[in-house]
Amino acid sequence: MLLNEMLGFLDFSRQKTLGLLDTIAKEANPQAILGWRPAPGRAHIGWQLMHIGATDDRHVQVRMLGGQPQEAEYVRRFAGGSTPDDSTPSVEEIRRYLGTQRQALLAHLKKLDDAALDKKPNDQAPWTYREWIKVLAWHEAHHQGQAHMAMNLFKATQAKA
Repeated sequence: MLLNEMLGFLDFSRQKTLGLLDTIAKEANPQAILGWRPAPGRAHIGWQLMHIGATDDRHVQVRMLGGQPQEAEYVRRFAGGSTPDDSTPSVEEIRRYLGTQRQALLAHLKKLDDAALDKKPNDQAPWTYREWIKVLAWHEAHHQGQAHMAMNLFKATQAKA
């Protein structure tokens, strides 16, 4: 089934994101890493990871289903266009939000069949489901990469201290 193969891309991206979160969790001070910013006013690592969850939340609940976010405060703080604040989520908070939002996204997508891939979920939707799955897999890889690079920069700044 093509849909299952496409969902595999979402799973692959999520495993990389969770692997990065696992790596951060093993460090001596994961909260310092999650709160680190590559420059003043830029998104901290925790924001990058929560942004992935907020995107799942907003895309499935609002844009695909036409409802409200499951966790509106997180969408407000971490969705596209938000200004990163100084409140850094914990490893556990990030893991929980990534998990619940991906579970909701997959629950919706798994109700579809292959024929639905080339349809939009509603008239206001910007993409077909096939396009949407590609966008979400790319989006997660993009922000996981930003978080990974920032973690490496954090480590480099600590090595010089």
